[in-house]
Amino acid sequence: MTQKSILITGATGYIGGRLVKRLLQDGYKVIAMARSLGKLGCRAWAGHENIRLVQGDVMDPASLDQALAGCEVAYYLVHSMTPGSRDFADVDRIAAQNMAQAATRQGVRRIIYLGGLGEESDPDLSKHLRSRLEVAKVLEQTGVPVTFLRAALIIGSGSASFEILRYLTERLPVMVTPRWVRTQCQPIAVSNVIEYLAGCLERPETSGQTYDIGGPDILTYEQMFQIYARIAGLRPRLILPVPLLTPRLSSLWINFVTPVPAAQAKPLVLGLRNRVVCRDNRIREIISQDLLSFEEAVTLALEKIRQLEVETCWSDAGFQPPPEWIDCGDAAYAGGTLLGLSYSVKICSRPDQVWPVLARLGGETGWYYGNRLWRLRGFLDRMIGGVGLRRGRRHPTQIREGDALDFWRVLAVEPDRRLRLLAEMKVPGQALLDFELHPAGDNGDHTELIEKSRFLPRGLWGLVYWYATYPLHVLIFKGMLKTMAKQTGRAYGTVRPLQGHIEKSCVLREK
Repeated sequence: MTQKSILITGATGYIGGRLVKRLLQDGYKVIAMARSLGKLGCRAWAGHENIRLVQGDVMDPASLDQALAGCEVAYYLVHSMTPGSRDFADVDRIAAQNMAQAATRQGVRRIIYLGGLGEESDPDLSKHLRSRLEVAKVLEQTGVPVTFLRAALIIGSGSASFEILRYLTERLPVMVTPRWVRTQCQPIAVSNVIEYLAGCLERPETSGQTYDIGGPDILTYEQMFQIYARIAGLRPRLILPVPLLTPRLSSLWINFVTPVPAAQAKPLVLGLRNRVVCRDNRIREIISQDLLSFEEAVTLALEKIRQLEVETCWSDAGFQPPPEWIDCGDAAYAGGTLLGLSYSVKICSRPDQVWPVLARLGGETGWYYGNRLWRLRGFLDRMIGGVGLRRGRRHPTQIREGDALDFWRVLAVEPDRRLRLLAEMKVPGQALLDFELHPAGDNGDHTELIEKSRFLPRGLWGLVYWYATYPLHVLIFKGMLKTMAKQTGRAYGTVRPLQGHIEKSCVLREK
């Protein structure tokens, strides 16, 4: 076993978070890299004696140099799933170049990369899968040996592929589907993927090699829908493939029915039209393990979900803005003022007794007031390609920085003191929702619960949105505080507006 550190990029992602845990259990020294130290610090393994947490970005070569210093092996588990201002394939290419060059400068002996199955010679290969193949080539360009593991559909609690499969099957007894529903693939359980990734460290012969990894079953998506339905105790699904559904329409439909947003579903859907079956099974002889069948993988995933033991989730990954505002509305000449609305209520209970009520916010609990309005807002958000409310929350009572909370993202958590949420819904600006708990009373046995809503509008539509929804926000935020106070089971005062909480005006940085 190497005594040098192992770097895991994307350590807060779906695969990365699980791999960190596995390598620590195996006794390795691990450097966990992500763009948010706060998200890293909330992981169960963050306090392990053999881990070092580093803030880094594959688009920032300097941060890669710092993270890779002293590393012998680096896992590259980063990729773009959501096209932004630049083409996601271009972003992936630049990121891989940065990684390869930094690895060379720092004397890294090996890179282990998890990508997707697909044949480059296939003229119909999706852009998403073609990009994964290109990343492997880019990583190899500077001469650092690369172990490239190519997987098809990864099945596990919290994976985007599994969530799409799960929600489509559970919510649609009759499915009108694209023709790709009869495309073959070779799904693999996430536990088997982690075993292969970890096993490569102890198998030097895997250095510089490419391997296909898959489970024991080759199935069509139609077959997987029916197997899931049987395991979940549902009636067989009626599936009607039609040639008219384009990938865009399919991704919008997935966005509407499942928690996975259209922007993330589209590259997945484009890849589903390609047959992804292992053509090379050499790795099974090198890293021996019991491969779970598709049925076993689904059964295990559902059991994890029922027992609230989902280790990582597809929604864990993604950009985590810092708690302080950076992108600040419109330019100064447009009157780019930070808009806000705040209320407070005093409760005859200590902050540590009020906190559990606040910590249950969202998910199955709801938002304590106007839940029909919240659901309507979530429905409208999904209709225009947003995430909506269907992501729910990771755990009904536990909350940590970086968690998805319906269409919010948890930016900061200080138990008994503060909860800060950033809106990830489609909105013409940026919205922040802050909750603060302050001790009150002579002995600190009372609590002042404060709710602050802040909004940075972008353009005229941002201002129109704020003032058009202002009456509803007043109604909802006051109702939320009152209901939360009532949920404590203790006496409470009148919900009152706060004045003067806006500290500054913000302007948008010039591009």
